[in-house]
Amino acid sequence: MTSTLATPEVTSPNNQVSQPNPIRFFQALHAYQQTAALKTALDLELFTAIGEAHSTVPEIAQRTKAAERGVRVLCDFLVILGFMYKNENRYSLTVDSAVFLDKNSPAYAGSAANFIVSDFLLNRFKDFTALVREGGPAPEAALRGVNDSIWVEFARHMGPLVLRVAERTEELLRTAGKVKILDIAAGHGLYGLWFARNNPNAEIYALDSEAVLKVAKENAERFGLAGRWHALPGDALGIPLGTSYDLVLVPNLLHHWDRNTIQAFLKKVHFSLVANGRVAIIEFVPNEDRVSPPIPASFAVNMLVTTPGGDAYPASEYRNMLLQAGFDDPQIHPLLPMPHTILVAGKK
Repeated sequence: MTSTLATPEVTSPNNQVSQPNPIRFFQALHAYQQTAALKTALDLELFTAIGEAHSTVPEIAQRTKAAERGVRVLCDFLVILGFMYKNENRYSLTVDSAVFLDKNSPAYAGSAANFIVSDFLLNRFKDFTALVREGGPAPEAALRGVNDSIWVEFARHMGPLVLRVAERTEELLRTAGKVKILDIAAGHGLYGLWFARNNPNAEIYALDSEAVLKVAKENAERFGLAGRWHALPGDALGIPLGTSYDLVLVPNLLHHWDRNTIQAFLKKVHFSLVANGRVAIIEFVPNEDRVSPPIPASFAVNMLVTTPGGDAYPASEYRNMLLQAGFDDPQIHPLLPMPHTILVAGKK
């Protein structure tokens, strides 16, 4: 007796009929292997070794102090993932890997892995089912409720990854003459410092926790801008922001909060500005469908597992919140090909 397994036909949204394929299912379940491979390559400085012309397995193994078998398997996997090329028995870097993952590159951003793959964030996803059922973590378990150490790690390691975003922000909002700028949730401080770097009359006031501001101060000293950089320690929701600011920068902060909290905070920012002053919000902003582009839309998952009410908000929601806070004519500026968007609005 024989039996046959009927294979159903699946109709896609564009009415094309296709046969089911389990490959994407297995790719998703194995995605942790990609994370582990990239983090291991960064820990071993494998990309740096190849950038230094160590191109064969024995050469790379000697440079990284790793076993040849391990190096061969890891290098081949990274080729499969698109981080490297292989020609016969020699490996080379892609353009992106050479720029961002080789420690000898001035744009090296591999240190971001120390935050993105931190134990705190990885552990959130071990409880993902529970967090989905509950709609997020309890306030005391949320990312902004933990001690400062995680944010010090963020400030120390994420700067290189957003440096180009800080540059583009300054280019878009370039200031001249004497200006007073508030950088809220300053972290590494690069957003405010980039304005000071290009305007010798800009005074920067950086708001963050005292521990995190030590990192921003180090960067201000490294750029030779410490004389025009001022620390404002405290919580953005809990302390007075001050007044008479010409520009308020809000980089990568609002996504941590629910709409009511954002609304109240924006009114506070509005009060802190001079007439005709501006606020600049740097965020991951998905399209109205909330499923595109992939990186900004996917950021909602990060907020689900780390905040009680944060989200990745579409531009229409930010516009409405800015208008309700008293701002005039919000403008949306996607920073393509980067996943960030800048929203700029003026005080009436």
